Amino acid sequence: MAVRATVDVEFAIRVTGPGPAAISIAAAHADTEELTVSWHGNSRPVEFEHGTRAEIFDLPAGEHRVTYHAERALTEPEPEPVTLADAAVFTRPSRYCPSDRVAGLVPPELFELNGAAEQVGAVVRHVHRRLSYVVGSSRSTDDALDTLLAGEGVCRDFAHVCITLCRFLDIPARYVGVYAPGLAPMDFHAVFEAAVEGHWYVFDATRLAPRQTMLRISTGRDAADTAFLATLGGDLDFLGSTVFATTDAALPVDDGSALVVLG
Repeated sequence: MAVRATVDVEFAIRVTGPGPAAISIAAAHADTEELTVSWHGNSRPVEFEHGTRAEIFDLPAGEHRVTYHAERALTEPEPEPVTLADAAVFTRPSRYCPSDRVAGLVPPELFELNGAAEQVGAVVRHVHRRLSYVVGSSRSTDDALDTLLAGEGVCRDFAHVCITLCRFLDIPARYVGVYAPGLAPMDFHAVFEAAVEGHWYVFDATRLAPRQTMLRISTGRDAADTAFLATLGGDLDFLGSTVFATTDAALPVDDGSALVVLG
């Protein structure tokens, strides 16, 4: 019998300048799901590549509550092939992953390894050892270079550093927002996917939750592409959120060594 994952999200916003906002919190391939906004206007669905979805709401001024519930059976998916377009996009520097500026911070031993699998594994181990996970330690403007110099960060920073090092090695790598059963403290989580033997596999240098039960939310070059809430002309204040992601069975043990496919 397949393990089932359940996701529940709630957050509040105060709109000070009416206008459209994009909400991107849908779990990929959900069996059942429901997204509600306390203002009952129509939404416009948008689908991006690589599993990212958004709902665009035209929000009037005032406070609004957003809730999302989803359930999905967790099955082992087939690995997604890395296309030529993927290779072209996900080896380039991006806003938070300046792979063209980190030459002096790349461990030389990474160049002595054979193949992407060994190199990505070494990148994950290096970042896990080098960075301290400290809640609230980074700013929204920090890129991978800032994080390497600071020596600490949160999940998005760990992902950005890993992506940056992989791209420096000419390994395609991309940022993924996920729901992660077992994460503590529970919140939206960030990991990354890298190209190994022509397919995408998921990695997480924080080691805070098993990769086998993660659910994809959004995929992009870095965090700039994957915000769960973004204004498209209006102004709003974020008032806080709660996120719960659970499974109906015991969580697997993930020592980080296996190649895992993210659904």
